[in-house]
Amino acid sequence: QVQLVESGGGLVQAGDSLSLSCAASGQTFSSYAIGWFRQAPGKEREFVAAISRSGDRTFYADSVKGRFAISRDNAKNTVYLEMNSLKPEDTAVYYCAADPSSGLRVKKDEYRYWGQGTQVTVSS
Repeated sequence: QVQLVESGGGLVQAGDSLSLSCAASGQTFSSYAIGWFRQAPGKEREFVAAISRSGDRTFYADSVKGRFAISRDNAKNTVYLEMNSLKPEDTAVYYCAADPSSGLRVKKDEYRYWGQGTQVTVSS
């Protein structure tokens, strides 16, 4: 089992950057693929980005490709989501999730463990 805690959310203006962190504790962090998801009010939770266990593979939703970057530091048990050129439509609660799979997962039902989320608000 792994516990996840997100941090780094906040209120920013359109065009600004923000960096989120997902800190893990519990079992070996490098055994888990990690994904970032987000959920805006009244909407379904949607996939944002994913990274493989070793960090050698990443995958992004089309809506954030070229603006967001996911990375991980297994020595620090932490995954990061660097968000640039933020837009008001990026406003949501951002969640990280973990799954002990060797591949990349884009569906929320495929992730076993979830953090509590961190709010990101982008004003226009």
